[in-house]
Amino acid sequence: MWKESDKKLHKEFKFKDFSEAFAFMTRVALEAQKMDHHPRWTNEYNTVEFWLSTHTAGDTVTDKDRQLAKKIDALLS
Repeated sequence: MWKESDKKLHKEFKFKDFSEAFAFMTRVALEAQKMDHHPRWTNEYNTVEFWLSTHTAGDTVTDKDRQLAKKIDALLS
């Protein structure tokens, strides 16, 4: 579940290994680019974390962030 705090949506994803995590990040990157959205994320081995906010809206959560969060979740369905 995405958590909203400090004007950002946050979620952590765990995968079997680095290759699965990186493949997921690649799929997210393609969706984010289509939306002209540039999320903050980190990756360490099998863990990917996101912090979503809209920079042009003063680094706060907008519908654009919620839409990307839904697309990110859908990539795992």
